[in-house]
Amino acid sequence: MKVGILGGGQLARMLVEAGTPLGLDFTIVDPKADACAAGMGRFIHADYTDPDALDCLAACDRVTCDFENVPADALAVIDDRVAVRPSAAALAAAQDRLSEKDRFTRLGMETPGYAEVNSRTDLQAAVEALGLPAVVKTRRMGYDGKGQMVLRDAEDLELAWRKLGEYPLIVEQWVAFDHECSITAVRSGDGELRCWPVSRTWHRDGILRLAASLSVAESRQRAAERLIRTLAEDLDYVGCLTLELFAVGDRLLANEFAPRVHNSAHWTIEGAVCSQFENHLRAVCGLPLGATEARGASVMVNFIGRMPAPCPWLELPDLHWHDYGKSAREGRKVGHATLCAPDAEALKSMLPRLDGLLDSDLLRELDSALGAT
Repeated sequence: MKVGILGGGQLARMLVEAGTPLGLDFTIVDPKADACAAGMGRFIHADYTDPDALDCLAACDRVTCDFENVPADALAVIDDRVAVRPSAAALAAAQDRLSEKDRFTRLGMETPGYAEVNSRTDLQAAVEALGLPAVVKTRRMGYDGKGQMVLRDAEDLELAWRKLGEYPLIVEQWVAFDHECSITAVRSGDGELRCWPVSRTWHRDGILRLAASLSVAESRQRAAERLIRTLAEDLDYVGCLTLELFAVGDRLLANEFAPRVHNSAHWTIEGAVCSQFENHLRAVCGLPLGATEARGASVMVNFIGRMPAPCPWLELPDLHWHDYGKSAREGRKVGHATLCAPDAEALKSMLPRLDGLLDSDLLRELDSALGAT
C-alpha cells in the first residue's frame, strides 16, 4: 500500500520507520529541502499547494499529515481523490484555538476560562473577566511556546498587544494545576478506539521537555479515556489523536488536542506493545489495531536546540536514542531519548544516571512523581 505524508518533519520520519516493516511505501512532500524525513521513501521538495506534488499524493492509497497546520486548500484539492486520514475537517478543527475551546465546551469538557480578543479593548475586558496571570495566544499557528505571552501584571497588556495584536487572539485563564498530562488514542475507520496509558508531561517555555508513562489511578485513566473518546467520536476521527490536559485535584481540564502522532507519546516506540506511529498507520490503512498496553515504566527526554553526545548515556540498559538529523537551533526539537524499565521502582533507581542529560529541576520532579506512584 502507498501512503502519502504531507509534511516531512521528525513525525514523518518516525512514521516511515514504523511503516516500512508493514510493507508500506511512502511519498513525502515538504517545502524544506533539508526536511529530516527527506531520506525516507520518495521525497518531493515542493510547496504544500504545488499541483504536481498534490497529484503524486493523490495517486497514493492513503494520505496523512505529520502536523495539523497544513493549508486547507491543499487538502481540498485531493480530498475527493484519495482517502485523507485523519480528515481535512479534523485537521482544521485543531487549527484555531478559539474554535477548539468552543468544541470542548460544546462537548461538556471542562476547560480553563477563555475569551476571544480582536481589539485592545477586548484584551482589557478579557483580563478583567479572567484575572491575572493569564496567557494570551494567537488563535492560529502557535506551537512550542511560539505566538503566546504570559500576562502577569497590567503593564504586560500593552507589550502583548504590540507583539501579537495584529493577529486574532485568545486569552486563557492561568491554571494552578497539580500537573500536566496527556492521553493518546488510536481510532480505526470502523470506530474501534484504543488508548495508551496517560502520559505525565513537563513543559518549559511552552516546549515539552519530558514525558513519562507512570502508573496513574484507574479512575484518572478512565476519566481521560472518556474525554478523548468523546472528542474522537465527535470528529469522526481516524488515526492517532492526543488530548493535552491539566490535572487539578480530581478534575481534568482540556487544554489542546493534536490530530496526529504526538511528542508526549514518543515513549510508546519502545515502551508500549504497539507504538503510536505503527498504530496510526494501521488505522489510516485499515489494518487491525495493535495493543496499546505499556511494557513497564518509561520516560522520554526531549533534546532542544542541539543533540548531546550519545556517550556515556548509551551505557544505560534499555535507553533508546533518537537523533532527528536536524541542524542545531535554539528552541528546536532535534531528538529524544527514552529510558525503559520493568516498573516505576526500577525506573526511579536509574534516575541518578540521567544527571547531566536532564535538567536537575526536572530530574527532581520526575523522582518525586515516581515516588508517588
